Amino acid sequence: MAPILAIESSCDDTACAILSPDGTILAETVLSQAGHVPFGGVVPEIAARAHLAALPALVRHTLDVAALPAGALGAIAASTGPGLIGGLIVGAGMAKGLAVALGRPFVAVNHIEAHALTARLPGLVPGGASFPYLLLLVSGGHCQCIAVEGVGRYRKLGGTIDDAAGEAFDKVAKMLGLGWPGGPAVEALAREGDPAPWPLPRPLRGRPGCDFSFSGLKTAVAQKLAPFADGALPRDAAAGIAASFQDAVADIVADRVAHALDMMPQATLLVAAGGVAANTALRTRLTTLATSRALPFAAPPLRLCTDNAVMVGWAAIETLRERRRLGLPPTDDLDLLPRPRWPLEQMAERFAHPAP
Repeated sequence: MAPILAIESSCDDTACAILSPDGTILAETVLSQAGHVPFGGVVPEIAARAHLAALPALVRHTLDVAALPAGALGAIAASTGPGLIGGLIVGAGMAKGLAVALGRPFVAVNHIEAHALTARLPGLVPGGASFPYLLLLVSGGHCQCIAVEGVGRYRKLGGTIDDAAGEAFDKVAKMLGLGWPGGPAVEALAREGDPAPWPLPRPLRGRPGCDFSFSGLKTAVAQKLAPFADGALPRDAAAGIAASFQDAVADIVADRVAHALDMMPQATLLVAAGGVAANTALRTRLTTLATSRALPFAAPPLRLCTDNAVMVGWAAIETLRERRRLGLPPTDDLDLLPRPRWPLEQMAERFAHPAP
C-alpha cells in the first residue's frame, strides 16, 4: 500500500495531509480562513469559495513537503460528509479528479468517523487505542458521546438537544465582546476571573442518559450581563463570567460523560476529540473522571483536535485495512456524493459482503 493523500474541507479549514501506510505523517498543511471573522461565524458560501481558491496550491505544496510525485500516491481520500455542503463538494471533487487522473481509488471519509479514529494514530495512546472505547466529540457543530466498537461500528449514546458546546462558547464570547472563534478567547479571559460571584446553572446534570444542553446556560449568561447593558462591562466581571461559564461547561460535560461510561461498562479508554477538546479546563476534568473509573484518558495533540486532514487520511487507511481483513476489494467511492448529514450508523454498510 502506497502513501495516501487526504483532503479536509468540511467547514472553514482547508487541509491536506499525506500519510504512509503505517500512519506516519509525511506532510500536513492547514489554512484557516480569516474571512469569517467580521461575521462572527462561518459563512458557508465564503468557506466554499476559499476552499476552491486554496486547494490546488495546497495539494501541490503538501506533495512538495513530502517530497513525493503525485504518481507515488496509492489512494486519495476526502471528507465527504457531514459538514457544509459547498466545502464538501469542493474537497471531494478535487480528490475525485486526482483519483481519476492518477488511476487511484478514491476513499470517501465520514468526518465524524475521522475524529472517532484519531486516537488510534500510531503513538498517540501508549500501547495503542484498542476497541471498544468511548468517544466524546465536542466541537463547534457537534457534541456527542459515541461508543466506538470497531472500524465502521459505532453507537451514538447521546448528543446535544440544542447548541453544541463550541457554538455556546462562540455565542458567549460574542456577548462578552470577544473575538471569533470564541473558545480560545473565553478560555484566555477565564484565567483572570473568579467564578464564585457569578453562579450559573448546569442543565441536565444528574439526569438519566448522556444528552447535552447548552442553550439554557447561554441564556443564563445573557441574564448576568443584562445589568451592564447601558454601560461598559468591567474587566473583572467579564473574566468572572467567562470563568463561571467555562466551569459550567466542564461540569456538564463531565457529568454527561460519566453517564455515558455507565452505559458502556466495557469501555477500555475515554477519548475526547474536536475543537473544544483543546480546552485545558475540560481536559483536566475528563482526566479526573477517567482516573476515578480506572480508565486511561486520551485526547489528540491540539493541532489534531480541530479539523485536519491527518485524521481523514488515517480513517481512510483504517477503512482500507478493514476491508482487506474482511476479504473485500479496496473501496472506490467515486459514485458516493457529498452529503451534509451522514450518520455514523451507516458506516457498517461499507463492510457488508456483496450478495452472491
